Amino acid sequence: MSLKSKLSLSLAAVTLLTPAVVFAADGAPANKYDTFEGLAIAAGLAIGLAALGGALGQGRATAAALEGISRNPGAAGRIQTPMILGLALIESLVLFAFLIAFLLMGKITALT
Repeated sequence: MSLKSKLSLSLAAVTLLTPAVVFAADGAPANKYDTFEGLAIAAGLAIGLAALGGALGQGRATAAALEGISRNPGAAGRIQTPMILGLALIESLVLFAFLIAFLLMGKITALT
């Protein structure tokens, strides 16, 4: 089994099992800490998946840029600038997920 199919399978399992964990109780939660568990899981998944996706995207973009530069060294200046811009945009998405994780953790502390 390839790495891509393993990642897809684990992402599908997490996606399918998370609602079951978060919404396991029928009716009102038994105590106020049941909702905290769901928010904590969501915060952890948000930053974990964002970091994983960002790292994979940055690695792929860098590898493609280096391959293009190695094939045509004269185009290094035209390849490097868009690559750095793309890496900055990928990193901004990871930072947005980090912000969302902090907001979810803030909800947990506000509810206590």
